[in-house]
Amino acid sequence: MWLYTVLRFALFFAVWGILLLIGLSGIIALAGALFLSFPLSYVLLAVPRRRFAAVIEARMELHRTEREQLGAELDADD
Repeated sequence: MWLYTVLRFALFFAVWGILLLIGLSGIIALAGALFLSFPLSYVLLAVPRRRFAAVIEARMELHRTEREQLGAELDADD
């Protein structure tokens, strides 16, 4: 999660810096960076996002399995 967040911020600041370098004013460059970083992050950060989603899915599956095992143990005790 942290890696993806850091990459999103880095992409935003990189786009903002590029827009400043090409001569846009501060507020316009900031707004442009906000609008451009969203679609760029969707494309450029697809792999880290998929990895992050896979980790969350694995954790949820582990939690679900543990809950089912506990439920089965409690049912067996009755």
